[in-house]
Amino acid sequence: MVAVVFDLDGTLIHSTLDIQAAVNRMLVGEGAEPLDLAAVTSFVGNGLPKLVERVIAARGLPAGDHARLTKVTLGYYTEAPSALTHPYPGVIAALTALTAAGHRLGICTNKPEVPARAILADLGLAGFFASVVGGDRLTLPKPDPAMLHLSVAELGGGTAVFVGDSEVDAATAEAAGLPFALYTEGYRKSPVAEMPHDAAFADFAELPGVVSRLAARLAA
Repeated sequence: MVAVVFDLDGTLIHSTLDIQAAVNRMLVGEGAEPLDLAAVTSFVGNGLPKLVERVIAARGLPAGDHARLTKVTLGYYTEAPSALTHPYPGVIAALTALTAAGHRLGICTNKPEVPARAILADLGLAGFFASVVGGDRLTLPKPDPAMLHLSVAELGGGTAVFVGDSEVDAATAEAAGLPFALYTEGYRKSPVAEMPHDAAFADFAELPGVVSRLAARLAA
């Protein structure tokens, strides 16, 4: 069976309310106006340092404070990473079906690894995943393919499918040379037709069939 590696935010979980809460706690502490959910969601995808960089630019904060404000935001986020976060509908059933079919499952996310693992545990998802690679594990985050290659290696190597929701995920799969299944209801910013993908789905009930078809293509 092929390994199946998932992005986390916008793919398996809707997490931007907790990210927004951490960002706005930081902003209020700096005397700046909070950001609305749409703005924070638009900043998600390239990891926390890049998100904070975009927040700093949006609110005109000193660029030289980036490292400090990233640390502050991460601290707030780590305090309550799953208070408002929940899996998308059908995620648990799909993960159960994939596991029952013999697929090895992993996570490859630009979210820092400590809160990523905490969220998986809090939401009852941790037991599905034999590997969790967070954005602070290696030097370069996605779309550099090294994180995805590491995820596959930790699952035993061999063939794999990557499941994600964003332009960053599509570029990562392409760079890694792996088939990409696009979840269309996450945090993507581009039309589906403009994103490279091997399959697309809007309902997690479709995912086991999508993986089966991609696995058959890999085996052909």
